[in-house]
Amino acid sequence: MDRKEAGFVGLGLMGAPMAGNLLAAGWAVRAWNRSAAALEKFEALGGSGVAHVEELRDAPVVIFMLPDLSYIEDAAAPLLAAWSRNPPAAGTFVVVMSSVSPAAVKEFGARVDQASGGNAVVVDAPVSGGTAGAVAGTLAIMAGASEEDFQRLLPLFSAMGSTVRRLGPLGSGSLAKACNQLIVGTTTAALAEAAELAERSGMDVDALYGVLAGGLAGSRVLEIVGPRLAAKDYEPTGPAKFMHKDLSFVLESARAVDAAVPMAAAGVDLYAELTRQGLGDRDLAVVRQAIANLSGAAGGGSAGDTTDGAAATITANTK
Repeated sequence: MDRKEAGFVGLGLMGAPMAGNLLAAGWAVRAWNRSAAALEKFEALGGSGVAHVEELRDAPVVIFMLPDLSYIEDAAAPLLAAWSRNPPAAGTFVVVMSSVSPAAVKEFGARVDQASGGNAVVVDAPVSGGTAGAVAGTLAIMAGASEEDFQRLLPLFSAMGSTVRRLGPLGSGSLAKACNQLIVGTTTAALAEAAELAERSGMDVDALYGVLAGGLAGSRVLEIVGPRLAAKDYEPTGPAKFMHKDLSFVLESARAVDAAVPMAAAGVDLYAELTRQGLGDRDLAVVRQAIANLSGAAGGGSAGDTTDGAAATITANTK
């Protein structure tokens, strides 16, 4: 890009360090956040805060890092209204780095195109790597964009991530993130089940995970989430409730192409149960507590019993 300038909307657990890494890479960043405290910390790093999102109307790229597309649409509404009155420069980018619906982000792209008179393009570029990756600048970034647009944005993405890939046109990044969450969410749940089974059987969970790490069951999920599962450390690095949302996008995408996704369907049920138990604001590892609660509720039933079948039933019909 000709100008290393960006707007950034959403300075949460992930957004704040991502925006900070842009500053460290020499980008001039103006940011909006609902709470003033996060803006003050960002300004202390050398960034600039704005009181209203529409103040970012002249930025060559505006990044959104909010919990879901509904939040992004609400935050972007004044910006799009400003662009409707006075279109932005041709080649302006709106980059959605949150985990959102692959279908809905395409619809959002059409609305941005219309509001901007065809001058602004939406690119979806969700991330994986958690807060640790956001802080270290080692996120995996999955982009949905044209090859030309991706190349223009590559310097921006490279300031926040170490693995940056274009997966296809708009929506492809979000689908890739949904696939990522399918693997992370179900693997974490499987590790949690194994931990509960082992501990209730008198086995040391750390010892179990240690030997699993040396075999085919070894994975980055085990490496990163395993210690929190073993220690029952549920301090949030990212709220567990978002996994239910992300796995729902897998079901949505699967229905569109007639694909069976029984593991995703089971995961949606389990993370919905986790949220019903009031655990949604804790770390993803809290799925172990949700399973423990289901195990306790099962009482003297068989090992596969749960209170409502949420964790045991794999829903085959996902269409």
